[in-house]
Amino acid sequence: MAGIRWPPKDPELSQTRVPTIADLISDDDRSVAADSWSIKSDYGSTLDDEQRHVDASDALSIGTFRAASDYGSDKEEPDAEVETSMLGLQSYWDATYADELVNFREHGLSGEVWFGDGVMDIVASWTKNLCSHISQGRMPNLDNDVKSESVQQGGKELSGWSVLDIGTGNGLLLQELAKQGFSDLTGSDYSEGAIDLSRNLADRDGFTNINFLVDDVLETKLERQFQLVMDKGTFDAVGLHPDGPMKRIMYWDSVSRLVAPGGILVITSCNNTKDELVQEVDDFNQRKLSASQEPGICKVQEASRDPPFQYLSHVQSYPTFIFGGSEGSRVATVAFLRSSNQ
Repeated sequence: MAGIRWPPKDPELSQTRVPTIADLISDDDRSVAADSWSIKSDYGSTLDDEQRHVDASDALSIGTFRAASDYGSDKEEPDAEVETSMLGLQSYWDATYADELVNFREHGLSGEVWFGDGVMDIVASWTKNLCSHISQGRMPNLDNDVKSESVQQGGKELSGWSVLDIGTGNGLLLQELAKQGFSDLTGSDYSEGAIDLSRNLADRDGFTNINFLVDDVLETKLERQFQLVMDKGTFDAVGLHPDGPMKRIMYWDSVSRLVAPGGILVITSCNNTKDELVQEVDDFNQRKLSASQEPGICKVQEASRDPPFQYLSHVQSYPTFIFGGSEGSRVATVAFLRSSNQ
C-alpha cells in the first residue's frame, strides 16, 4: 500500500511540503489560470481547446470516470487540499519558476526538487533497472496476464530508448537519467520559465544533449512517440486544477498518444496511491473500450481489444510508516506497459 497522506517526518521527504502561496498570485491571475489552460508553444498555436473539453465532458457524462476521492484506498475521508489547489494553476508555476530563475542567476541555485533528491534518485535508478530488464527480454514483477511478447524493446540498449519527461520543471530528473545511460532525452513543460531554468542548468552541468521545449501535455503539439515517458508530479498537478476530473481525462488521452506501442509510462505521485493510479488506467481503458464499441468503428479497430495500458511494476523500496494500523509510503511510482496493438 502506498500514498497514505501524513505529514512527513523524514527531513529528506519533507521537501514535499508546499508553502502558503495565497499572497503570491493575484485574483486576476487566479481567474485567468482557472478559465484557460492554453499556453505558448514551440509548436505553434494551441489545438482545438473547445473540442478537447467537449471530449472530456462527454467522457465524464458517460459515468466511467470517478474522482480520485471516490477510489477505494487507505484514506478514511478525502483530503480537501487534494481536490483543488493553486498547484493546479499555470500561474502558480510561472511565478515559481520566475523566482527560481532569479535564484539561479544570482546564487546558482538549482531550485526545488519535486518530492526531494532521495525520491528522484530512486526513480532514476529503478527506471534504469526496469528498462535494462526489458532490454534483455525479462519482465520484472509482471502480473500473469501481461505477456512477455508484448514488449517491443528486446535487445535495445538504454542509449537507444527515446525518453520524454512531461512537466520536467528544472530538468534534473533527465540529468539523473542521463547519468544512468539514457541519451535520447527530451523534457517538456508548459511554463516557459521552467524550460529556461532547465536549459540553463543542463548547460551549466554539461548535459547539452538534452532537448527542452515548451509544451502542455494536455494540448501537446508533439507528433513524436517515445519508448519511455516519465511523469514526476505532473499528474498530481493536473488533478489539483479546479477542473481536475476533466483535465485528468485529457491527460490520459494525450499521454496515450505520446507513449509508443510497446513503450513504458512511469508515473511518480504523492497524491495517488499505487492502487489509485492503477484504477485511473483501468478507467481510461474502459473509456477506450466503450468508444471502440460505438457504431461506425472500423473492423480493424474493433478487432483490437487489448487495453491501451497494463500495470507493469511499481517501486517497493520507499520508506514506509504505520498509521492507524495501516502501513504505507508517502510516494508511489508505478510503471505501465503500452499495448503494442493500439
